[in-house]
Amino acid sequence: MRLKGKSALITGSARGIGRAFAEAYTREGAVVAIGDINLEAAEKTASQIGGGAYAVKLDVTNLASIESAVGAVEKKTGGLDILINNAALFDLAPIVEISKASYDKLFSVNVAGTLFMLQAAARSMIARGKGGRIINIASQAGRRGEPLVAVYCATKAAVISLTQSAGLDLIKHRINVNGIAPGVVDSDMWDEVDALFAKYENRPKGEKKRLVGEGVPYGRMGKPEDLTGMAVFLASDDAEYIVAQTYNVDGGQWMS
Repeated sequence: MRLKGKSALITGSARGIGRAFAEAYTREGAVVAIGDINLEAAEKTASQIGGGAYAVKLDVTNLASIESAVGAVEKKTGGLDILINNAALFDLAPIVEISKASYDKLFSVNVAGTLFMLQAAARSMIARGKGGRIINIASQAGRRGEPLVAVYCATKAAVISLTQSAGLDLIKHRINVNGIAPGVVDSDMWDEVDALFAKYENRPKGEKKRLVGEGVPYGRMGKPEDLTGMAVFLASDDAEYIVAQTYNVDGGQWMS
């Protein structure tokens, strides 16, 4: 088991991609905090995963909540070894219809939430003096612009940039910061995305999801489980010399 004895906190992990990460980490021997704004859902997920999984209330837009969650992990396990910044929101609209409320909401979770969660984890890891791993979940949307997805694309581009800057700053403390950029992933979130595309592109529900899946060179949309291998690798000793990188795990959708 590559993560045996490690303590991990995964944000937004009561469902979807975050849950898949939690399941994979638990299988690899880690003690995993299921961090989520919905504590009841997090507790249910932790009980279903079993092993070393437990629930932590976490709102990444609230600094006090972030500090409380990190403190809970420290109290439970003695320290934090791994953070996955997974919590994110999505929205879309034509440029002329983007609202300030939507912009603020996405940047508060996807960018500020990532930054200040990373900051709190790094402070904890530095104080402990044993290094650590921080993995930020970006997106192929952060590699390019898309007509209806300007704000989300901008937030994920910011995540890639933060990963580079934080990686270069924190490696002196032996904290490796890297990222994963998924492509289109068949999850609860994509059902919401499909409904938004149906609205703005005048499509029947399900059509956009089918089309984007067919457009993946691999031949299908990704599954949450397709991302777990990279997440385990980046948290393991095998990734000791990898710093400030964001890896595409997208079935061939983007090459960089």
